[in-house]
Amino acid sequence: MIISAIRTVLLYIIIIITVRLMGKRQISELQTSELVVTLLMSDIASIPMQNTDQSMLSGIIPILILLVCEIFISLLMLKHSGFRKLICGKPVIVINDGKVDQQAMKELRMSTEDLFEELRQKDIFKLEDVAFAIIETNGKMSVLKKPSSDTVTAKQLGVQTPDHGMQAVIISDGEIASSSLKFCGLDKKWLNGILKLEKLQLDDIFIMTADKSRKYNIIKKAGA
Repeated sequence: MIISAIRTVLLYIIIIITVRLMGKRQISELQTSELVVTLLMSDIASIPMQNTDQSMLSGIIPILILLVCEIFISLLMLKHSGFRKLICGKPVIVINDGKVDQQAMKELRMSTEDLFEELRQKDIFKLEDVAFAIIETNGKMSVLKKPSSDTVTAKQLGVQTPDHGMQAVIISDGEIASSSLKFCGLDKKWLNGILKLEKLQLDDIFIMTADKSRKYNIIKKAGA
């Protein structure tokens, strides 16, 4: 039992390292080749986990081979657009200049319910608001609204808006995120000053966010 647990933990660590080496895109947006590698890795890793008679190398070596293959294929796709289209396919326009392309939807085996579900996820509830909708190679939809239905920006209105930069989490559950502090151009001296001003300790804070303009927001822990 202990041996099985140790083997499982080791293979778990190896798979995490492998996925990280394959790139951040692997975590959120799987292309065809990446999906295949992920499925194969999970099957291969399960064999030495369940069967302690199997050598650990029987799981580790195939996983490393798959990693090398994926990196090699990724490099080929970077160099040759034709090879990338062969492996990943190409984007498909399902709404072209406001008109639904029924043939494209048939080729994708995409129902009208699927189309409207994707549009609703983009906060679009009227088909007539859409100028173009494209199904990307990772299966996600990109949408361009018609100019008459698009949101008016401050630039279009000629209004000057202050740029406070991106808000970042600088304290999470009592832990200081030093990289976020640095990103916002802040330091621990400033942070300690704010904590003193608010009469709070680190352990009292659930979330604290800030931006480059030094504007901050604090959410206390329950009961603090």
